[in-house]
Amino acid sequence: MILHCVFLRFKAATASSEKHAIFEAIAALKDVIPGIVDVKYGQNVSPEGLNGGFVDGFIVTLESPEARDDYLAHPQHMEVGERLVSLTDGGLAGLLVFDMNV
Repeated sequence: MILHCVFLRFKAATASSEKHAIFEAIAALKDVIPGIVDVKYGQNVSPEGLNGGFVDGFIVTLESPEARDDYLAHPQHMEVGERLVSLTDGGLAGLLVFDMNV
């Protein structure tokens, strides 16, 4: 299984309703893209203060590296990804992506 972890720095002007809508759009990909096992999202709750400004995030659990690769190339993932990047501070610089094989 692959944990596709994405941490975000949203623009300061991003409303909580916009955040919720984009997270719901990401979660809805589970019903469209084969190989997605689960989607979780939320705010960082660590008391350590080591988040580097990445205070929101989501994790997509995928069946395999191949499922992850199919997910990344899927047109609906790309569409939601473009929406997400438009909401982050600095575009792609406002994202941290970390994939873990578990």
